[in-house]
Amino acid sequence: MSIQIFCDFDGTITNNDNIVAIMEKFAPPEAETIKQQILSQELSIQEGVGKLFSLLPTSLQNEITAFIKETAVIRTGFIEFVQFLRDNNISLYIISGGMDFFVYPLLEGLVDFKQIYCNTTDFSNETIQVNWPHLCDEHCENECGLCKSTLIRNLSSRNNFKIVIGDSITDLQAAKLADKVFARDFLITKCKEHHISYTPFETFHDIQNEVGKLLEVIK
Repeated sequence: MSIQIFCDFDGTITNNDNIVAIMEKFAPPEAETIKQQILSQELSIQEGVGKLFSLLPTSLQNEITAFIKETAVIRTGFIEFVQFLRDNNISLYIISGGMDFFVYPLLEGLVDFKQIYCNTTDFSNETIQVNWPHLCDEHCENECGLCKSTLIRNLSSRNNFKIVIGDSITDLQAAKLADKVFARDFLITKCKEHHISYTPFETFHDIQNEVGKLLEVIK
């Protein structure tokens, strides 16, 4: 049995949710209403996130990118965790509803870009448009935008032990497919609602310790 790890980015690898930070800094007040509609599942993630970014003029691209590079902080233990996974031949996939223009720069030198699945953005119009290269398959009707459950189905087999690491509503469908879930923040609330077993975490040292124990059991 091989272990595969599917890890969220915003609010998981980074301490804060970068999309939320961008909206709080640059978006007009109506962004807060859209955010609440996403969290309450009134709006699908795809529709809601698309609406949020369409509030932002493309002229802000350089300013937004600089803001994220200055303010985003990688969660404690992530760099060591990535090395631990390499040392133990454990597959890591970053499955992120975040955007290419900040996910790739923040993970450069840490994770091979072939292991990263995220949304792409188009700055050629007046406002930022989100492209959706990883849409839901026939097994998911949640209009995820970037469908984490579809990616897990495509990247894993029944014999793999699937670990999902996340923090929000965007990780719920993935958590439903996992053999083990590491959760924080709003994902904990959703796991409780859906009776999904989870292990809470604050740093990647916490996760590394638990995965180390799991390796001993599997061996």
